[in-house]
Amino acid sequence: MHRILLTIALSLLTTTMQAQDLTVKLWDNTTAPHSNGLTGPEKDEGEVRISNVTEAALYIYEAAEDKATGQAIVICPGGGYALLAMGHEGHDFARWFAEQGITAAVLKYRMPNHTPQVPMEDAAEAVRYMREEYRGCNALKSVGIMGFSAGGHLAASTAAGALEANGDKSARATVLPDFAILFYPVITGEPLHAHAGSYDNLLGADRTQEQTDRWSPDKLVTEHTPTTFLVLSDDDGVKPVNSTRFYGALKQYNIPASLHILPSGGHGWGFRDFAYKAVWQNALSDWLKRLENK
Repeated sequence: MHRILLTIALSLLTTTMQAQDLTVKLWDNTTAPHSNGLTGPEKDEGEVRISNVTEAALYIYEAAEDKATGQAIVICPGGGYALLAMGHEGHDFARWFAEQGITAAVLKYRMPNHTPQVPMEDAAEAVRYMREEYRGCNALKSVGIMGFSAGGHLAASTAAGALEANGDKSARATVLPDFAILFYPVITGEPLHAHAGSYDNLLGADRTQEQTDRWSPDKLVTEHTPTTFLVLSDDDGVKPVNSTRFYGALKQYNIPASLHILPSGGHGWGFRDFAYKAVWQNALSDWLKRLENK
């Protein structure tokens, strides 16, 4: 195996927090199939956010053996495909999942810089790694993917097999997650409903409609797309039609899905406290338990 294990640390547990256990480098612009062309160090944007990402890595929070459900989730933070909100859309969730017996892997994915294959390769490789290499084959019963905003676009694209749909036939591209969790995702590229900034960073402002359609996950759903949980606010700045379009695409294939539209909250709340935090937590926990018991 070509993995480079960067850090192995003992878990330091308190009653409220699960420590990160492993950091695994997936690849960088030199070793990955595609490069985003960016150079130089990562930039600290404050509030646990980073930009100029050129190296993909997984930060793994392991569930305690006495609580482990056998489930794992690859988490894709949001940031408009310009940066990564690694805190409230990454590490905070990973700790929460680990406390519930679910191993969580926060994905630091490379920015596309107008090369859409770049983050897609990172996410697909993360799913493949967790399923085939983490603790050896068959260590986990199921591996899902989760994303927020533009990270939701990445998670939905991975679940819909975007790489394979766009001609990549590698083993990485053909491995789909067992389930998907989308928090206020960017989905459609149609001009009236798209989050223009995310699509500009993904494909460029001069993208054609044909290019946009090829990387719009609602247009890539097939019968193989896994069951999905979606949650967003009714007053989200990323138009709610993004989530409802993906939900509708799933239902065209009779794929089980759970859609939750909260009365308010805006965009980007992640793990932060707001009026409906307990609502989404209870709904998601129940959904994951139902998957575990199937």
